[in-house]
Amino acid sequence: MLLFIGISIIVIGILSLVLKPFLPSIKLLNWFNPKKSIQIIAVGIFMSIFSGVFFYAEPGTAYAVQYPWGGQKAVFRQGINTKMWGRLIPIQFELPIKYVIPNADGKLGEQSKYAYVQKSNEWEFNDAVKGKIATSVVLSIRISDEEQFLSVADRNKTERNLVYSRIVPNIDQAIKNTCKLMAAQDYISGQAADFDRYFQDQLENGMYVLEEFILEENPEIIGDSTTIRKVVNRRGKQKRFRIKVRDGEPIRVNGNSLKSYGLTVIQAVVNEIDWEDTFDKRLQLQKEEVAQTQLEKQQAEREFYRAQKEKAKGEAEKAKERARLEKEQIQQTITAETEAKVAEFNLTKEKKQFEVEQFKAKSKKVAADAQYYENAKLVSAGLTPQERAEWDYRTSVDVAREIKSLKLPEIYIEGTQDKSSDSNLLQSLIGADLAKKMMNTKKN
Repeated sequence: MLLFIGISIIVIGILSLVLKPFLPSIKLLNWFNPKKSIQIIAVGIFMSIFSGVFFYAEPGTAYAVQYPWGGQKAVFRQGINTKMWGRLIPIQFELPIKYVIPNADGKLGEQSKYAYVQKSNEWEFNDAVKGKIATSVVLSIRISDEEQFLSVADRNKTERNLVYSRIVPNIDQAIKNTCKLMAAQDYISGQAADFDRYFQDQLENGMYVLEEFILEENPEIIGDSTTIRKVVNRRGKQKRFRIKVRDGEPIRVNGNSLKSYGLTVIQAVVNEIDWEDTFDKRLQLQKEEVAQTQLEKQQAEREFYRAQKEKAKGEAEKAKERARLEKEQIQQTITAETEAKVAEFNLTKEKKQFEVEQFKAKSKKVAADAQYYENAKLVSAGLTPQERAEWDYRTSVDVAREIKSLKLPEIYIEGTQDKSSDSNLLQSLIGADLAKKMMNTKKN
């Protein structure tokens, strides 16, 4: 720019010197005089010299300076630097390259003078589905290696030539190879991240060497144990591509990488894919099918949880009824056990009472036997005349009283035994009774 201005000023100064003598009627030329014209020419020469010796390096830009005598140097810092009438090859530190899908009006959106934006191409995936792929790639030049930078600048001459003759073909080749490795259905089914990874890896390290193979699809068996139906795709054998590997590492095309140009891949992603109409329709059907499947799944889950709720409710009612019955059973058991224990206690009480009565009866029997024995002894024992007379008197009196009060049966059967024995038995009984009463009287 300064060179152009300087040359223009020099031309103006020369013209003012030459034309003034021939065109004295022009007022503008009257302003010039030989001294001013020489000064203007000097200023132009100075500006031309200054612009040829110095240049201003813009920030974020590397420069390759090629001198007229064949030398060259790299400038990576901004500010005023010398170029000594050399040629400048400016290259940005970072090169943004974008493939954009045009909008409805065919425009590519906002443009930037620092970014290379171009229309996206249509690529075919390995299942024959086509789509326009919008990508965003950012590359960085390697300023740590000055010699490599100067070599790249010298071979490509301009930044634009570097982008369109070196970088863009590599991007296209990487997209093409990645599309061959993947089906469109796989991409939308969750392998988009793999697509980005393959894409960036090829830009950084070189293109994959692909090998073709035949994919044989096994028939899908649908049905149960009673009905089985085989679904066979008519395209049972399909050609596919995969990465050729050696010793576990992918084989790459030699010299076909951005590293050889001193470039580093900072970003390489797929922003958007505009699928062809047929695939969009199929994709929409799949989305509707998935939505319907999800809806049915949710309905099935609701039915399942409703059944679980009813089951839980039934279990709760069953548990409640079981608890009530167990409570009644426990109450009945306790009542029965109480009654059994009461009956056992009563039985024990009756046994004790029975034993007491037995002991009482035995005591009475023993007492009666003792009294009888005592009375018999008293009767058979010898008494004094006075005691005998008193005994006879009392006996006669008591016998008479007892006989008077004695109620004998009106009818009795007389045996064959002797009457003396019967009278003796009667006398013995009456005597025993009288002796008992006398003893009681004597005690009193």
